[in-house]
Amino acid sequence: MGKTIRDESTASAYWGAVNTFCSLEDVHVIADAPVGCYNLVGVAVMDYTDAVPYLENFTPTSLTEKEIASSGSSEIVCETIEKLQAEGRQLILVSSAESEMIGSDHEGMLQMKYPAVRFFPSNSLGENEWQGRERALLWLYDEFDDGKAATIEPGTVSIIGPTYGCFNSPSDLAEIKRLIKGAGGSIKHVYPFESSLQDISSLKNSEVIVVMYHEFGHALAEKLNRPQLQAPFGIGETEKFILELGRLLQKEEEAAAFLKEEKRTTLKPIWDLWRGPQAEWFPTIRFGVSTAKTYARGLELFLAQEMGMLCLFSHESAEGDNTQIREEIQQKQPQFLFGRMVDKIYLAELDAKTRFIPAGFPGPIVRRSLGTPFMGHSGAVYLLQEIVNALYDMLFNFLPINRRATSVTQEPTRKIAWSSEANTLLNEMVKKAPFISQISFGRELKRKVELLALQRGVELVTPEIVGMVK
Repeated sequence: MGKTIRDESTASAYWGAVNTFCSLEDVHVIADAPVGCYNLVGVAVMDYTDAVPYLENFTPTSLTEKEIASSGSSEIVCETIEKLQAEGRQLILVSSAESEMIGSDHEGMLQMKYPAVRFFPSNSLGENEWQGRERALLWLYDEFDDGKAATIEPGTVSIIGPTYGCFNSPSDLAEIKRLIKGAGGSIKHVYPFESSLQDISSLKNSEVIVVMYHEFGHALAEKLNRPQLQAPFGIGETEKFILELGRLLQKEEEAAAFLKEEKRTTLKPIWDLWRGPQAEWFPTIRFGVSTAKTYARGLELFLAQEMGMLCLFSHESAEGDNTQIREEIQQKQPQFLFGRMVDKIYLAELDAKTRFIPAGFPGPIVRRSLGTPFMGHSGAVYLLQEIVNALYDMLFNFLPINRRATSVTQEPTRKIAWSSEANTLLNEMVKKAPFISQISFGRELKRKVELLALQRGVELVTPEIVGMVK
């Protein structure tokens, strides 16, 4: 029996390839695709994810029913190439699901007519966006590396990974750059986001490679045959990152001094929160994660293993079963859910009281500010600050506020007995509330249950009555 996939949240390799190639400043991508594929990738998705109005270096061939049904797309591909050819601009033709379904393969035609134009078969129907990014990065290196032996430039570090459509990329990238410079490194390339085709050959000359994401980038790093580090999450990983980078660059003393200063400055808010009353809440916090691999792993590492919070579930969006995720949200009711727009929809469908924190795409969320990192030491401070502020906000909802005289809170007119089972269920529900609001939440819940019982003429509160309020 086949399995129904609910709310597919990871795009195809076609989208991954477009988001990778268009990040290079001297590349222009031609999509062998209907104009709708341009509208989605080049306009709508970019605007609602990276807050970019449109990709200026992206053009569709405007594949129509005529080409799909009979003539094929070679003619309109040639017409598009003729319009876009220009000095200093590298054209890359990318296949889409539509062109792949009719068997369009332009490799031979391009070699005969337009040998400077490259063709990338995206395998849109067979791979997801992370696999597409991985393969696109490797393909670019194979196509445009100069083949010369590496000439290592001491102290240089190149970062692989930042492309369009990666959640929070500008802010996380700014933090990783800060850590590299602090440890004594010099940024050579940010590839492909701040690079051109000419930079591809010099990637191998970097002394160290830093890979931003667990989802993609490692295959190219392996091919460059340089020492590589993974961009860190949390306190422990970041400390190891700084010290190991210092060792690889032979700048151990500079890295150690930077780490010491980090603990005194950047990380100070964490120590202050840890020594204050807020630290008592951390073991009571229950959270869930449903996002891309890097964030799913990093959030669980920092919040659960380092801060002592309880991770109820952590799912990688490329692998996770959205039906299962929805069921877990309903059954476990986390206080915080780090997720995507589909997870926010599930919370609304279930009328869950969970606090949603955006942590992945898809979703209309602007993350262009450099002040919202999740990675590194700054990311640890930002995440903890967000959680503590959200807890204060939850507490506000239980404050005894003087309301207008016309708005009188109804109270039970007489006392009513509770069964032991009903009391047990009430206590279980109260334990799921944030620790700082449990007393107020329990009092309010009990009042609502007793009012419902009186309205129904019931003399004894049972678990069934409690469940109705739940």
